[in-house]
Amino acid sequence: MSGKVGIVMGSDSDLAVMSKAADVLEELGVEFEMTIISAHREPDVFFEYAKSAESKGFKVIIAGAGMAAHLPGMCAAIFPMPVIGVPMHTTSLGGRDSLYSIVQMPSGIPVATVAINGGANAGILAAKILATSDPDLLERLKAYSEKMKEQVEAKAKKLDEVGYKNYMKG
Repeated sequence: MSGKVGIVMGSDSDLAVMSKAADVLEELGVEFEMTIISAHREPDVFFEYAKSAESKGFKVIIAGAGMAAHLPGMCAAIFPMPVIGVPMHTTSLGGRDSLYSIVQMPSGIPVATVAINGGANAGILAAKILATSDPDLLERLKAYSEKMKEQVEAKAKKLDEVGYKNYMKG
């Protein structure tokens, strides 16, 4: 077993995006634990989470946050292993605020950052990190990639067969 992934988000409004990371990890057979912690509203709970993550067996943390988006960076400041930040779309600035807050970390405190609302890619990236030391997971990732390729090929074949106007109708 390659270790667990921690999935943490600042609000339940992030759950739709972060559940995509969980779905990918589940499909790939990667153990994970998901929770909601507000770094700003409950800093003591957050610090305990980040400090205890290594002893819980976490090898990677996926942290989603919007607006000021401090959760991923603070995880990276405390947790000694990789942290993947998922910036959340926001109504005021479309998620650019979240993206900049996560990606602009000071030297020595990196956060791997995926696209705004990129929960699925965060799950895949976490699995790829774990796969560097887990050959079985690497094989499952290769099969996952092959499945995605086959899905695209099937869509291309359907488009070729029915034409774009009928394809758009469903």
